Amino acid sequence: MKKQLMNYETLLKITKAMSMSRDPEEVISLTVESIRKTLEVKGCALFLVNLETNELEIVASDGLSKEYVNKGPLSALKSIAESLVDGPVAIYDVSDDPRIQYPEAAEREGIASMLSVPIYVRGDIVGAMRVYTSQPWEFTLEDVNFVQALAQISGTIIDMCRLYQGQNQMIDILTTMRDMMPT
Repeated sequence: MKKQLMNYETLLKITKAMSMSRDPEEVISLTVESIRKTLEVKGCALFLVNLETNELEIVASDGLSKEYVNKGPLSALKSIAESLVDGPVAIYDVSDDPRIQYPEAAEREGIASMLSVPIYVRGDIVGAMRVYTSQPWEFTLEDVNFVQALAQISGTIIDMCRLYQGQNQMIDILTTMRDMMPT
């Protein structure tokens, strides 16, 4: 029951920040940090898919070293790729799983288990939320659902930011056109 309460408190904290903040990076960072703290795991990271390179680019992380975060390009086609197609993937032992692109880096970082959950925007997969543990961990359905809920909130934040940026660009274009019109 205590874990459920912590999960609800975390959801409330993030949705409140989402509704009050004008800085999407702040909300995404808070989300990643909150997942790490609530689940009491080693780390958490949010990745977005770069459609030109098919790489997962890290947007935010908490609890992971700079060395691990910068270990090299992460292929969306190789690094737990099925989580971007079939949904959440939990890996109990990252040292012995062919879906891990950089097993040596994971070992140096002290990562034992990993959960990868897709992030959707308007039905399209745009990235992944990943949770890392320092001890072997069998993720429960509750853990997976919690991370999925926060991944979806992150997707909504990303979509809102894109819409807001597009709106601002349109306003700039219209302002420029108006300023160019003869008076």
